[in-house]
Amino acid sequence: MSKYCAWCNSGEIRREEQSVYWELPDGTKAIEIIETPTIVCLECGMIYQEDSIVKEIEDQLFLINTKDLEKVISYRELMEKPRLLKRNYFDF
Repeated sequence: MSKYCAWCNSGEIRREEQSVYWELPDGTKAIEIIETPTIVCLECGMIYQEDSIVKEIEDQLFLINTKDLEKVISYRELMEKPRLLKRNYFDF
């Protein structure tokens, strides 16, 4: 995990858990993912998720059955959903 803001390179960052909104891979709907690991820069004000968190969410949404996915789900609950495939075989 980075110790510096990805936008302004400041070391004045705080780790929080916040809500994010994500469109499902098939484009059928968007969901709210609460308690998502988030970086907040105290200097420039940017609020973002690290690339590794974004990749985890994208992969998980690609690998689970999203048809009956709740409109609001916690990050932890999303990551614990059973996968249809073991991994994203389309990620080269």
